[in-house]
Amino acid sequence: MEEKKQTIEVPLISDLFTRGEEPEYLFWVGSAGAFDDRYKHVTKAFVKILTYLEVSYAVLGTEESSSGDVARRAGNEMLYQMQALMNIELLENYNVKKILTCDPHAFNTFKNEYPDLGGKYEVMHHTQFLEDQIERGHLKIDSNLFIDKLITYHDPCYLGRANKIYETPRKVLEAIPSKKIEMKRNRSFALCCGAGGGQMFKEAEHGNKEIFIERTEEALITGAGIIATACPYCMVMITDGLKYKNREEEIKNYDIAELIAAGLGL
Repeated sequence: MEEKKQTIEVPLISDLFTRGEEPEYLFWVGSAGAFDDRYKHVTKAFVKILTYLEVSYAVLGTEESSSGDVARRAGNEMLYQMQALMNIELLENYNVKKILTCDPHAFNTFKNEYPDLGGKYEVMHHTQFLEDQIERGHLKIDSNLFIDKLITYHDPCYLGRANKIYETPRKVLEAIPSKKIEMKRNRSFALCCGAGGGQMFKEAEHGNKEIFIERTEEALITGAGIIATACPYCMVMITDGLKYKNREEEIKNYDIAELIAAGLGL
């Protein structure tokens, strides 16, 4: 699936604010969405969808910092609170009320942890946003691009077990004409990709099979040609798992936003 070359001007919230305009949504890009070469494609795909829908949104640009999730999971509570309080002050300055993000970790932190420090927002993961737009009839996938493809979906921990969002991503995938299959362990029983809790940034522990390999093997057993994910951490780990198994050429790992964008011909 090739990404179509398309130049889209992404609005900066600072520019809009200077003109006295306030977007409906702040799109929180996240570190992976801004810096990881693979996940940049997901950011671009979601931005194309927002543009297609003519959604009122903006990004922080260089003003965006870390949500603080990794610092807290790694045990550095002081750093987390420093990052969170700086973000809350910044978001208050721009009168942000609604946040969109493709990162379940940022989603969980903004939704469930920032309120303790005074930051209260309406937070939507991009799969929730896509489901809402599909239900409203604003997104209709008529393309047969994936009609012969078998897709399996991996549940991100911070979307699934942490926030009980299991059916939303599946409803979005159901809007794509294709075949679907579940892994043996799914929803609340799904196996972690192995990256959460700061694990992606530390050396693997010795003794047991690495989790990302075990999870990739579970996906491969389904016979699916596409493994759909909805989290930057999961994408990194599943992609690495496919490379480890030498299956990256035949089995593809796409974020749900990429599948929707491709189905729309964007």
